[in-house]
Amino acid sequence: MVGGHSETDRSGKRLARSPRSTEGAEIQKTRPCLVISPDEMNRHLRTVVVAPMTTVTRPFPTRVAVRFQGKRGQVALDQLRAVTGCD
Repeated sequence: MVGGHSETDRSGKRLARSPRSTEGAEIQKTRPCLVISPDEMNRHLRTVVVAPMTTVTRPFPTRVAVRFQGKRGQVALDQLRAVTGCD
């Protein structure tokens, strides 16, 4: 999920976040995210790059189909964000 408070599941490359500031057409509600940045980078920086998951499907080349917690959806690669990482 994108934003403030966090939980991490490094093995599944998920990062849970609660919403914080968004602008314009950015996804605004709380949602799971896929960590895009490599572990080597994540170990040295205070931020990680994430792509939010959504159940709203769009026929965009920047959307990748996924199944997460029994739901079908997409990873929105057109909505990448850098967020504060978790230990």
